[in-house]
Amino acid sequence: MAAAVGEVLPLAVGVAISPIPIIATILMLLSPKARLTSVGFLLGWIAGISIAVTAFTLLGTLLPTEQSDTARVISGVVRILLGVVLLLLGVKQWRSRPRDGEAPDLPKWMSAVDSMTAPKAAGLALLLAAVNPKNLLLAASAGISLSAGEDRSSTAVAIVIFVIIAAATVAVPVLAYLLAASKMAGALESLRNWLVLNNSTIMSVLLTVIAATMIGQGIGAF
Repeated sequence: MAAAVGEVLPLAVGVAISPIPIIATILMLLSPKARLTSVGFLLGWIAGISIAVTAFTLLGTLLPTEQSDTARVISGVVRILLGVVLLLLGVKQWRSRPRDGEAPDLPKWMSAVDSMTAPKAAGLALLLAAVNPKNLLLAASAGISLSAGEDRSSTAVAIVIFVIIAAATVAVPVLAYLLAASKMAGALESLRNWLVLNNSTIMSVLLTVIAATMIGQGIGAF
């Protein structure tokens, strides 16, 4: 189990550090319906991550057994391809970063956060977690790694750990707000501003590091 957790840990961190869902969470915590929408968003985020990584883990079990040369080659090729796509996304993020004096471009749906209901917030989080290309690729990479394990109970525990880590950056501010709402407003606003300005740079560096890891693992399979 330790080996499985070790393989998916950087991928879970990659999902966790994604700035867009963190910014969305902060906006909801600063909205009039903060408690309902933020909890709905958190539940949807956890559900989306769980569905994505579990689905790819099950799909990965359809590959030939890891002991065969064919399985190692297929697994290596899949990892390299995923790494290349992540690298291209990282380059795209870097090229799209705002220049000095430019206002960062954010998704248009963020302007509707103040009027969002809890079910809509949950649906949005589900889409961001399970359909967003970057998170989908990270979940796919984790699923491919976990599918190689022969112990189902260890794989299940590794999936739970992946979900906990990946959801932590959304869960922590929501739980902190629920416990101490009056003390969180200033800190949340400062964090939101910093993430907005550095969104593209953070994701570019993160995706590049994870891509290099995936490509290295893929080459090592040959």
